[in-house]
Amino acid sequence: MLLLARTRSVLRVALVAVAMAAIFVADTLTNYEVAAAVLYAVVVLSAERALQPRALRALGMACIAMTVLSFMLTPRGHYHAGLINMGLSVSAIAMVTWLVLRMQRARAAAQAAQARLERIARAQNLSGLTTSIAHELNQPLAAIVTSGNAAQRWLAQAPPQLDKARQALQRMQADAERASSVIARVRSLTRGEPPQASRFDLNASVREIVALSHDRLQEEGIDLHQALAAGLPPVWADPVQVQQVIGNLLLNALDAMPAAPGARREVHIDTAREGDTVVFTIRDSGIGLAPEVQAHLFDAFWTTKPQGIGIGLSISRTIVEANGGRIWAEPAAGLGAVFRFSLPAAPQEKLP
Repeated sequence: MLLLARTRSVLRVALVAVAMAAIFVADTLTNYEVAAAVLYAVVVLSAERALQPRALRALGMACIAMTVLSFMLTPRGHYHAGLINMGLSVSAIAMVTWLVLRMQRARAAAQAAQARLERIARAQNLSGLTTSIAHELNQPLAAIVTSGNAAQRWLAQAPPQLDKARQALQRMQADAERASSVIARVRSLTRGEPPQASRFDLNASVREIVALSHDRLQEEGIDLHQALAAGLPPVWADPVQVQQVIGNLLLNALDAMPAAPGARREVHIDTAREGDTVVFTIRDSGIGLAPEVQAHLFDAFWTTKPQGIGIGLSISRTIVEANGGRIWAEPAAGLGAVFRFSLPAAPQEKLP
């Protein structure tokens, strides 16, 4: 490729030299009234991409010098007309050379600006990736801490409850593996890689995520109601990514609960089949969705939470759509909000 580029560059220079020689001969052998020298401007313009600014400037000066020399060597014609034509040709060559040099500087400035924008975009992508991973790791890391505390309590009893402590340690190992999977999945999303789809039971994924939030539900006095439809077909999606979405929606529902004493604090989770899709629904009794809030729910880095970063719902939409589904939100009847997402049911040919 380098040799080919050099060959092309040499050919361009050779063509420029041949063209200049031809124009010089034509301008010298014709009458003064024929302004053949103006064609040097075309030569300068055509050499714009082949020559650097310094070489292009030298080319323009050479064309002007050859125009003057040709005028001096021209043997016939009206002298004053030739003088005027020479002045016009020199002006045209100088103007075109100046414009071409301006074009080169503008192109260089645009390329430098594009390079800066690309660096900024890479930095923003890295920042977004870091934020996404940090957000998604909150769930498995919180579960690891909860299981670790539980294991300490079981071991501190007299006598130690070794079986229950062992179960807590097994949950910690499973959550650590899930955290590793989360990192891999979020990185694949940022690179635009397709999800690692497989058939799995959506209800089982829901129960697993709900189990991780059991302690918080008890501590905050939130009633969780599940209506998971029996006989659901398996869905065809990335199970780790879908669990991320379920966890995000559940955490959002818990965060939306009113803090006032005696307030109704309920979360309802439903699953159902609708045609060729399986639909997950979560409804809370929280603060609800104002129209101006609903318009920006799935925008990245937009949030109504004082400590929020506004990435959870944006990631959730990316995940659901990447897996061939759809996610949406609407105000609940009365208080609260409803979030739903649908995923394709596994086709028959993908069933064992």
